Amino acid sequence: MLLSLAGLLASAAVRRWMGTMEYKGALYDPAIDPASPACEGQKIYIFWHEYILAPLYLRGNCNLAMLLSRHRDADILARIAYHMGFDCVRGSTYQGGAAALHELLCNCGRLHLAITPDGPRGPRRTLAPGCVFLASKLGLPLVLMGFGYDRPWRAGSWDRFAVPRIGSRIRAVTSPAISIPPNLDRAGIELYRGKVESLLNRLTAEAETWAESGTRKVGEVPGRRERAEKKVRAIARTNRGIEIGTRLRPAA
Repeated sequence: MLLSLAGLLASAAVRRWMGTMEYKGALYDPAIDPASPACEGQKIYIFWHEYILAPLYLRGNCNLAMLLSRHRDADILARIAYHMGFDCVRGSTYQGGAAALHELLCNCGRLHLAITPDGPRGPRRTLAPGCVFLASKLGLPLVLMGFGYDRPWRAGSWDRFAVPRIGSRIRAVTSPAISIPPNLDRAGIELYRGKVESLLNRLTAEAETWAESGTRKVGEVPGRRERAEKKVRAIARTNRGIEIGTRLRPAA
């Protein structure tokens, strides 16, 4: 009861705090946005743990399930995510992984998945192989989401958790949907793990630089769901050919 109440109060605080921010996004393919009517097919969205406040606020009630650890530290986060409009699946590669995979398989075709691939223990911005394994096992593409805040406050936690300043800028830079080959072995998972980690760090660095500079990007869209949908549809027809500079392909 206390945990549920704490989650409800915390979610209200997150909405009020994050509601003061200015949001912009740069989408290499607008059709990957789960809030867009153009988004088709189930996807796995990944972003670093330190920036979880932004997607929690921006994309609730978008048919997303968040994969969270069974560790007690994640209990309050699970309640906040629930009140922000996310389904939650509890489990990780450390504990409850088989049960989490079973639940994900049961939900296959219904929910997108959201994963912080360096959580819940870190190291910071080091990608655990679980998201690559899931993408290969479930046949779902990965979408990488780099976030940046303008000079945020930083916690002393393992991930240097970022809290944006009231009224500041938040920026997001996302990849297109990235297909992972099915039934990868250990070597294949590690190969793609390294490539995905490198690209996610590049997108995050781009978003951070953009947030701090306050400059405009060609094709930028409002980050808030209700303001973004119309513009996303308008640019989708002309932006299909834009690609990430580095393709995730194994070396010959």
